[in-house]
Amino acid sequence: MSDKQKTLANEYELNGVGLHTGRQVTIKLKPAAVNTGFVFVRTDLEGNPVVEADANYVTSTERGTTIEKKGVKIHTTEHLLAALTGMDLDNVIIEINNAEVPILDGSAKYFIEAVERAGIVEQDAEREYFVVKDIITYHDPETGSEITAIPADEYQITTMVDFGTKVLGTQNASIKNLSEFKDEIGNARTFSFLHEIEYLLDAGLIKGGDLGNAIVYVDKEITPETREKLTKAFNKENVSIRPNGVLDNITLHYPNEAARHKLLDVVGDLALAGTRIKAKIIANKPGHQINTNFAKKLSKQISIAKRKNVPEFDLTKPAIYDINQIMEILPHRPPFLLVDKVIERTETSCVGVKNVTMNEPFFVGHFPNEPVMPGVLQVEAMAQLGGILVLGEIEDRKDYSTYFIKIEGIKFKRKVVPGDTLVLKVDLLHPIRRGIVHMQGYGYVNDTIAVEAEMMALITKESV
Repeated sequence: MSDKQKTLANEYELNGVGLHTGRQVTIKLKPAAVNTGFVFVRTDLEGNPVVEADANYVTSTERGTTIEKKGVKIHTTEHLLAALTGMDLDNVIIEINNAEVPILDGSAKYFIEAVERAGIVEQDAEREYFVVKDIITYHDPETGSEITAIPADEYQITTMVDFGTKVLGTQNASIKNLSEFKDEIGNARTFSFLHEIEYLLDAGLIKGGDLGNAIVYVDKEITPETREKLTKAFNKENVSIRPNGVLDNITLHYPNEAARHKLLDVVGDLALAGTRIKAKIIANKPGHQINTNFAKKLSKQISIAKRKNVPEFDLTKPAIYDINQIMEILPHRPPFLLVDKVIERTETSCVGVKNVTMNEPFFVGHFPNEPVMPGVLQVEAMAQLGGILVLGEIEDRKDYSTYFIKIEGIKFKRKVVPGDTLVLKVDLLHPIRRGIVHMQGYGYVNDTIAVEAEMMALITKESV
């Protein structure tokens, strides 16, 4: 199954009104190069400044998520980012001619439709994932809100909401895969309580709001004063309450639409972590503040993982080549055979394992009181794995030999000692030409790089 990055096939333009500013705004979704991520471009400002969708740029979570870079702000990013993530995109440029993403109907529905009309294309680059290995939790003691990420093979999300009101009650929503987002979550609209609407109106906010882009749960009596405010703000002669406690502006798509919209917000806010996630997210009473704080925590963990640059290896996999098959490929023999098994192999890369034990003969003379695997043998182990990559599928491989011709950029970053499992990986840097093999090799112990080197070898056919 392909797991390439994706972007839009074409540009697509949307127009709408900012919820809080009430201003008309146009956004243009455009294709972007690999590894761009989601990037906002303010076309209304001099120089068209760029604001990346990055959790570290979050400056406000009051009634929506605002990101800001060098004084340039983008308000209410969550619904658009949720749509882009839920539609399986990686790289999109978002040109916007105002400071606020349009609210549209209060969901991600119209952004999803825009993506479908623009089309989606695969790009020539693999996706990068942050695989959650240990439980990650963020808790807000003031609100009781909590978000937890636990290991999982897919990006799964469960949200639970409880606002302590009879009109809304306790709700939950979940998806087991992002492929469910469009049909199950995308059209869930934002919501508010009547007392919040009054506060926002008094504060001069929700200038772009109307009774068609938000569910209003009536948690208090509608006084004549409140009724007058609502009829004036929403340009409606009369307002009333439905039997389910919702203002009579819209009909719910789902009984748990509030929980589904909270899940939508979680997807949009966690997109600010900047890397796709493999984990199950459990969000109890989520909101933009805890969502974005959790995204910042994830972003920090992702940065640490990238600095370590350690890929995922499943050491429980059956060997592609065991020690006997390796000896059929390589001319090396113990004690100078330094690869115990191979667990992955493609046309351009190979992953092998060296189990380092105290029985290694080199420990007799190499710091016997503090045994350390010699660095030169670590490089040799990577080279032998390179030989397996190159010779593994050649039928008459016994007629060929490989010899080092250059080694560059060697770095030893930690000691390799008895008891360590040295995971080796080599990648071809260029196609093999005239018998020249150009490889990058790495050796990993636990979650850190132990050794790395750029190697060049010559394949020669021995005369019979």
